[in-house]
Amino acid sequence: MTDAFRVRRALISVSDKTDVIDLARGLQALDVEILSTGGTAKLLAEQGISVRDIADYTGFPEMMDGRVKTLHPRVHGGLLGRRGQDDAVMASHGIQPIDLLVVNLYPFEATVARADCTLEEAIENIDIGGPAMLRAAAKNYAGVAVLTAPDQYADCLQALNKPDGLSAAYRFDLAVEAFNHVARYDAAISNALSSRSITGETLPYPRQLNRYWQKAADLRYGENPHQSAAFYQELNPAAGSFASFRQHQGKALSYNNLADADAAWACVGAFDAPACVIVKHANPCGVAIAERVLDAYDRAYQTDPVSVFGGIIALNRPLDVDTARAIVDRQFVEVILAPSIESGALAVTAARANVRVLEIADGPQPASGTRLQTIDGGLLVQDEDTTLIGADGLRCVTDKAVDADLQADLEFVWRVARYVKSNAIVYGRHGQTLGIGAGQMSRVDSARIGLRKAEDAGLSLQGAVLASDAFFPFRDGIDQAASVGVSAIIQPGGSMRDDEVIAAANEHGIAMLFTGQRHFRH
Repeated sequence: MTDAFRVRRALISVSDKTDVIDLARGLQALDVEILSTGGTAKLLAEQGISVRDIADYTGFPEMMDGRVKTLHPRVHGGLLGRRGQDDAVMASHGIQPIDLLVVNLYPFEATVARADCTLEEAIENIDIGGPAMLRAAAKNYAGVAVLTAPDQYADCLQALNKPDGLSAAYRFDLAVEAFNHVARYDAAISNALSSRSITGETLPYPRQLNRYWQKAADLRYGENPHQSAAFYQELNPAAGSFASFRQHQGKALSYNNLADADAAWACVGAFDAPACVIVKHANPCGVAIAERVLDAYDRAYQTDPVSVFGGIIALNRPLDVDTARAIVDRQFVEVILAPSIESGALAVTAARANVRVLEIADGPQPASGTRLQTIDGGLLVQDEDTTLIGADGLRCVTDKAVDADLQADLEFVWRVARYVKSNAIVYGRHGQTLGIGAGQMSRVDSARIGLRKAEDAGLSLQGAVLASDAFFPFRDGIDQAASVGVSAIIQPGGSMRDDEVIAAANEHGIAMLFTGQRHFRH
């Protein structure tokens, strides 16, 4: 394969007209013959650009409201013909080589995203000729360059104006992007139609699920040094989502950093007040809210000063100078996340060159959408756990009532429990976690771990509240809570022994709320 490559003829047919006029003018200046279709040809002609209509080139008119226009041997032969191998047969059939294809596709995804989009509209916005041409040009990248997005135009023109032109490596990369472009387009069609019936019914999960991500980085290793790993992003991560982060400083993120930071960002997004969440090994080890984010950090740190070493710190307010200084002066931290960074804060964190500082604009956002988890040979898909309280609302089931202050404390620890691995027990008071027990096979063991964490941090549980992510199957958990001074408990309820558990709470003078909603997190 040789890199000698020049563009004599280009076919431009785009749905998105962004920057196409500048591209066409640049090609015209290089004496490139431009073929075009329909609306694109009309636009170029109106701008004084010499263009040849595709119907004139093929000798066959566009028909069926534009459904058939490029599906012709003179088009596909010009794209697929192997230079130096198929020249004779191309000449015998009057097929001229097309060296550059510029195509983007009907806006299918934008169309089906409309709430009022009918099945008929969706079908009409399925591009046929465009993907066929893109595949043909990409397959024949040895003789054809293919552009699929406006952000490629300037680089292409710049390369064409250089003596080396469009190298084989450059054309190959364009071809790969073209195949990826078509794959994403086909996946969008499959997902949309797999989620509908012919009668218009929308299915909660498609009959076939197609997802696509693009590689953002190779990672040094996975969970352990002997495992390889990479980080992939959605094509357009939602604003405020963790994957939309911008890294300001620090060494490259690791697999575990990314997993833990995602967990921290999800948890801090559950709070409206200034909040700080410190995560270690995917579990919150300290969470607090306060009037200032600095105070929230101080209180979150107090929960577990041992576990926070090497943790991930997420804030739902800008990282300011005082908070940055408190963090770097007090502890070793792997990652700091915030929705923005105030002037001067990066100068403070720069004192710890390895600390990764991530800015996630427009976030954090409450969880939404679907969550995926791979299993051997398969995939589990579920909607996000977004409903904090069951349909019947909070229900006090004990003789002791809950006042407004106590309820605020209970709702705080309940929010935290949703982000703690099951079995989850969270002790807290006044918007601060006091002890967290996570990921145990026994709920009583989680309660004991949370208690020990509070004792190790020198925090009293007298008058504290407790959240359990699932119901207490026996009264032993209530008895243990009473023994350390817990004043109120929040849990889903629903055990066959609820009466026994409620009776235990009444015996100890503990208030208890049922939420009617379990929050297992595996």
